Amino acid sequence: MLTQMSGLCPLVLVLLVLCGIWVPAVSDVGDFSPCLQFFYRSCPPKGLTGTTICQRYLNQFRFATLYSRQRRSPWFSAYVYSVPAGKRPPANWKFEPQLAYPGSDGNMMLFPPGSLDQNLVDSQGVELDYINSTYSRGHINPSIHHKSNEDRMATFTLTNVVPQKAGSNDGPWETLEQHVNRTLASFCLGESYVVTGVIPYQSEERWLKNHRVAVPEYLWSTYCCPNFNHSLPSELKNAFPTYAAIGRNDRNSSQEIVPVSEKAKKEFKGYDVRRMSLEELEKVLRDRLGTEVRIFYEGCAGLD
Repeated sequence: MLTQMSGLCPLVLVLLVLCGIWVPAVSDVGDFSPCLQFFYRSCPPKGLTGTTICQRYLNQFRFATLYSRQRRSPWFSAYVYSVPAGKRPPANWKFEPQLAYPGSDGNMMLFPPGSLDQNLVDSQGVELDYINSTYSRGHINPSIHHKSNEDRMATFTLTNVVPQKAGSNDGPWETLEQHVNRTLASFCLGESYVVTGVIPYQSEERWLKNHRVAVPEYLWSTYCCPNFNHSLPSELKNAFPTYAAIGRNDRNSSQEIVPVSEKAKKEFKGYDVRRMSLEELEKVLRDRLGTEVRIFYEGCAGLD
């Protein structure tokens, strides 16, 4: 993720130096500079490496993703929350053409019918990876956190998806997404910057379809809303300016990071979500990933 860049305006140069990011302005893939608006103070998270993608749909950037080519799945997606409107769009799945063909158009594209070109199959996850598996396609950036239909449709790209157990996706993790939805819609007065990502298994990786797509052991999410209504109910006193959570994606994982509730419904048991502070999340990421991770510039301090 740390490469050279040129031709950027002085302000962007200063921002990237402050954030510790140094990237080339050459394409939608390998370059966060065209979509820094999806990060608080235009600063992407520090400490995580991968292939950067400015997710473009219908000629507009919709969100940003740090992608792992080796795992064929995202490390995180970052976006600006907006109050959702309308129905969930149909699940028309797309791919990132520049991962397969570097000189191609940057707009995400619908998967074509029939057999796929090998360059595309080698470069990223495809629909066949998920068919007849025991995992659902779990959005990292969920459609329910966006207002426009175009923004919501853009989330249906497999570069924004990880293998997620239905017990998590349809249970505690969905509850978290709805909780964040209500909280930000009711009390955030300015921009809400959200980053959601994954934690891999420590010892032995799990995969779809014979090392095709890596399965995460946990999902995490956090937001930064520096400008908020200070008349908060007691249960939300610790929900601003930042808030974080980690969710289980394996009911057989240890309970060290996320305990298991014995009161959960049978289909959701073992897929609990633990809510925590931003600092606690960054500590877990440091311990699990072996590197210092800073998600928001200066911890989301100060007014936006």
